Amino acid sequence: MKLNIQNLNKTYPNGVKSLNEVSLTLNAGMFGLLGPNGAGKSSLMRTIATLQLPDSGKIDFNGIDILEDPFSLRKQLGYLPQSFGVYPKQSARKLLNYFATLKGIASQKDRNKIIEQVLHLTNLYDDRNKNVSSYSGGMKQRFGIAQMLLNNPKLIIVDEPTAGLDPAERNRFLNILREIGTNNIVIFSTHLVEDVKELCTNLAIINKGQIIKKSTPSACIQEIDGKVWSIKIDNNQFAKLEKEHQVLSKSYNEDNSLSVRVYSTLKPQGPFEYAAPNLEDVYFISLNTPIND
Repeated sequence: MKLNIQNLNKTYPNGVKSLNEVSLTLNAGMFGLLGPNGAGKSSLMRTIATLQLPDSGKIDFNGIDILEDPFSLRKQLGYLPQSFGVYPKQSARKLLNYFATLKGIASQKDRNKIIEQVLHLTNLYDDRNKNVSSYSGGMKQRFGIAQMLLNNPKLIIVDEPTAGLDPAERNRFLNILREIGTNNIVIFSTHLVEDVKELCTNLAIINKGQIIKKSTPSACIQEIDGKVWSIKIDNNQFAKLEKEHQVLSKSYNEDNSLSVRVYSTLKPQGPFEYAAPNLEDVYFISLNTPIND
C-alpha cells in the first residue's frame, strides 16, 4: 500500500501559495503532518481527498491516478475534516444508516453489520440512540470517525482532530486512530506536537506550503542530540537571552524564574546544561530554519 505525492503546487486566487513543490511517499501506518496554522496542512489534505485540484503535480494511490480518477479513490477514502456538520434531532444509528446508504451499501443487513462494528470501535454503541446534536465535542469527533469508516477505507485523512478535546476524550480518540492505523494509511494533520509524538511512526513538517522535514520522530530527535541546552534565569533576563541565542521554548518555575531551552551546535557560554532533546525542539528548530523560495 503506497501513496505517492509528486511536486504538488497550489496558488489561490488571492495570490497565497499554499503548496510549493510538495512531494511525499507514504506507506501503511500513522503519518503525522505537523505545521502551524496557515502552513498548508489543510490545503494538502483537501487536495489528497480530491476536494480541490492542484495547479500542477501528481498523486498516485496504489496505481490510481487520483487527479484523473477521483471516484476510484473516494471508494477507498475516509476523510474527517476539522469541522463537519451533523443533522440535529437524529440518532447516531439513524445517521450512520443514512451515510452508509449514501456510500453505496445497499443491503440493510450489511448496513446494520458495519454500523454495529463502527459504533463498538468508537465506543458509541451505548449512545447509539441519542441525538448526535447532544453529543460532547469528543463524542462528535468519534462519530466522525464512525461515519468515516463505513466504507472500510484504505486511505484515511484526519485534519486537526483533537483541537478542543479534553484530555480524556483526546486519549480515546488517539486510541481509536492507533487501532485503525495498523493496516491502513492514516494521515494525521495537526499543529500539536504531542499528538504526533504519541501516535505516528513517520512525520513531515510543513511551513509556508513547503515540506521542510521528513523523517521518523526518533530519527529527528537523535539528529539534534547534543545541540539543545537549558538554563534557569530570572524573568527580566529573557529579552537579552533571546537576542543572543536561538530560543526553542520557555517555562515558568514555582519561584517565577524561567527555564529556557536553546539550540546551539556548541555548548553556549554560561551556566547552560545539556537537555535531552524532544520532538517539540525538532519542530521549533525546523520552523526557524530559513525556507528557500
